[in-house]
Amino acid sequence: MPSARSAPAVPYASYLRVYEPLAAFPEPERAHWADYARRGTAPTAQDELRRSLADLVRVPLVGVPAHESTDAFTAEVDGVLLVCPWRTRLRGWLALEELVEWFPPSVLDAALPPPVRRRAAEEYERWRERNPDARPWIRTGVWQVPLRWFVLVADQEREYVPGERLRYRTPMVQARRRLARALRTLRAAEGYGLLAEGLVEVGSWLEEFHPRSMVELDYGGLLHALPADRLAADRSAGDLAEGIAALRAGDEEGAAEVYEELAERWRAVRERLFAN
Repeated sequence: MPSARSAPAVPYASYLRVYEPLAAFPEPERAHWADYARRGTAPTAQDELRRSLADLVRVPLVGVPAHESTDAFTAEVDGVLLVCPWRTRLRGWLALEELVEWFPPSVLDAALPPPVRRRAAEEYERWRERNPDARPWIRTGVWQVPLRWFVLVADQEREYVPGERLRYRTPMVQARRRLARALRTLRAAEGYGLLAEGLVEVGSWLEEFHPRSMVELDYGGLLHALPADRLAADRSAGDLAEGIAALRAGDEEGAAEVYEELAERWRAVRERLFAN
């Protein structure tokens, strides 16, 4: 077994996850997840990471996994089992679409040759015809936590264990309420159009899930990319809430100062994606 020193580099990604109650799943999937949870073998985020890294070095190279994952993250809240399916294949297709926006063709061609991308796109198109209502339970942010995600959570929900995790967990009803209130404030102000648009898109995604779900914002691999003292001091959710509250109170200057500082902080992190 490889030691921590010889382990592969960690993809520096954050995650926004939705855990749904069993009641949200139709049969036979509901029975599958109930049995899955009873076995007590649900993998961790690190397990998913190791499997994704293994997929990156497969020969021949594939754009996305050939088969959909049957794994999930699980949690129990107030005696209710919540399930967050991985849906790795679907997320792989969606990630390929985003790569086209992030990188020039020369870089894409070196990482994933055109025939590989074309084959993946054709497979996804055929799959979407059979599954028009499918959506992922997990969204990914590469070298960042998208600022719009912080609207969903509150500073008091922050859980930080050095070297292990930095995450927020909140009930779906709270996440939707915070998003709706923030969106009203941002739409009434000037200069926050991009953030408002992002919230509309996230809100549409959240509406597809059971109202008794749980939303989790997880710093994921960023825990290994940022200095421990910075992570310990990070209060991005509280900072964004402070800025929106200032905007709601009519303090546009104070709101702009908070938002610009927060945006610059995460822009500096995000730009590492393109560093040598």
